[in-house]
Amino acid sequence: MAAAAHAPSRRIWSSALAVVAVAAIAIGINVFVDSRFADAHLDLTAGKIYTLSKGTREILGELKEPITLRLYYSRALGARLPLYGEYADRVQAMLREYAGLAHGMIRLEFYDPQPFSRVEDQALGYGLTGVPLDQQGTKVYFGLAGTNLIDTQQTIAFFDPSRAPFLEYDLTRLVDELAHPKPPVIGVMSSLPLGGNPRLMMMGQGQPGQPGGPWMSMIELQKDFHVEQVPLDTQVIDPKIQVLLVAQAQNLSQPTLYAIDQFVMRGGRLMVMVDPYSDAEANIPGPEGVPSVDNSSTLEPLLSDWGIAYDENQVVCDLAGAVTVQAGGSDQVSAVPYVAWFMIRDGISKSDPATADLTQVTVATPGYIAKKPGADISFTPLLESSRQSELVPVSEVSVNPNPEKLVADFRAAGGPRVIAARVRGMLHSAFKGPPALPAGTKRAANLPPYIAETKSPADLVVVADSDILADRFWVQVQNFFGQTEAIPFSDNGAFVSNLVGSLAGGDLLLGLRGRGTVSRPFTLIDAMQASAQARFRRTELALQAKLKDTEDKLTALRQGTASGAAGGGKGAGAGASAAILTPAQNAAIAAAEQEIVQTREQLRQVEYDLDRNIARLETELRIFCVVLVPVLLVLIAIGLGLARRHRRRHARA
Repeated sequence: MAAAAHAPSRRIWSSALAVVAVAAIAIGINVFVDSRFADAHLDLTAGKIYTLSKGTREILGELKEPITLRLYYSRALGARLPLYGEYADRVQAMLREYAGLAHGMIRLEFYDPQPFSRVEDQALGYGLTGVPLDQQGTKVYFGLAGTNLIDTQQTIAFFDPSRAPFLEYDLTRLVDELAHPKPPVIGVMSSLPLGGNPRLMMMGQGQPGQPGGPWMSMIELQKDFHVEQVPLDTQVIDPKIQVLLVAQAQNLSQPTLYAIDQFVMRGGRLMVMVDPYSDAEANIPGPEGVPSVDNSSTLEPLLSDWGIAYDENQVVCDLAGAVTVQAGGSDQVSAVPYVAWFMIRDGISKSDPATADLTQVTVATPGYIAKKPGADISFTPLLESSRQSELVPVSEVSVNPNPEKLVADFRAAGGPRVIAARVRGMLHSAFKGPPALPAGTKRAANLPPYIAETKSPADLVVVADSDILADRFWVQVQNFFGQTEAIPFSDNGAFVSNLVGSLAGGDLLLGLRGRGTVSRPFTLIDAMQASAQARFRRTELALQAKLKDTEDKLTALRQGTASGAAGGGKGAGAGASAAILTPAQNAAIAAAEQEIVQTREQLRQVEYDLDRNIARLETELRIFCVVLVPVLLVLIAIGLGLARRHRRRHARA
């Protein structure tokens, strides 16, 4: 009995000791891992945004001169706002990882600026932003200042957590600019106000993200390159320009086309962005306040002579990835997929280093390009529409486009189509020599000798859409305590910067620019919704046409009746009008009114079915994520348990 009484007590003590031992082992493992593997982490994100890229590692490993990075972080900010504290820990951890990969070429300094202290004066001297923390105006800091041996300075004025996905790119770009103070020279030739409206900017208006301000795509280029504007009437491209970006450059003269041609013949790198219809330009007021009606661009005869086919009269429409817009009359507005604006996802080349890490590029009323038969060039697509694409005339999208009609009439045929491509090969000049100049124009004194063909393979990038550059199609711009913060929802900016960088030879930053896109859409659900909307819109348009015909018929019947009543005498009124109605007229009017009621009911039913279809898709997705996945896990666990039990029974037998 005594032994039996002590047995439960021994089991309790044994269990307690086992729990203590397990806890001690767990604590010991945590302490060991924290001391030995503090920087180890597992990145399960789709874009691997927490894993340093190959480009970052190469840039850090190739540093030749020391760089000092000074982080100014006010701990009071993290104490008041834990979000900033967590982000500061991540920034510090990444900086330490950079220093570890730089083989002693990066020196780190961490400061906690106190109000009115010498450290605060240093932070202000570097141009870092002080943000008021309380009503008393106490300022806190969270910025980075970097310097090299020749006192070149680069800063991140304030680390905004909304840019957390772009942290590696911001840090690596800062280090790269300190390691290579002289960026490549990029020439930009465009009819678009990419640099902003000079008059508004001189008046202190036209800030980034505002009408008349510089476009964010241009600001992104200026971060990595030295950008120079090239006049649209130039006769010579400056030899110091390494890459020439010709974007929506309209109505170029023969001497200017010759200058571009000879730039390529001399070995210059060229990126061309033409457009059958520029939505961005169509919304920019001209000198008289009215947008231009000529919104197309081409680069003929250069493209054709170099083996590239481009039709400026056709626009590519794509149901897959179509951007949803508000459409309809003033009495009824609905969300409709506008197939002339679409997001390219699966059509982004994963074999080219400039686009391999991009997730999504948004295009608007783009054209298409192709390799001409027999052309002796390599033609590598970079952006393609889906197989659910078609071609429509420019007139369908240029004057009061009807998104509902476009999606209702949509018929996929002939896809995919190439919207951007890399071209390489030995090229011949499109000219036999310098062309004649317009009357009254003098030939440039520094015109280089004519070259008939390239001495080595030329490198070109041709894009049949210039709206990729427009802010509205890829970025949201917000003001953060005087700083302009750009939050991309598409990789358009990265697409342009990567391609320009690849032409200039700066391939190491390619994998970074597109890693932080915040948009991660449900592509399957989007495709199902777009297909459903296309079906319902066709039915809706047919019913609307029927409704209009019936209403016109009813109006004609009533007007005919009124005319008959008026003919009955000057004194005939409404009563007289009703008195002369024949039974056939009454029946026709009643039938028309009934048909209108029924048609309107059918229209309401179509809208209801569309909303119900989309809601059903969303509900099924929620059920799958919330219910089915846990149920599957439970069933798998039960199956494993039964299998283990079966193995034990089999072993005992």
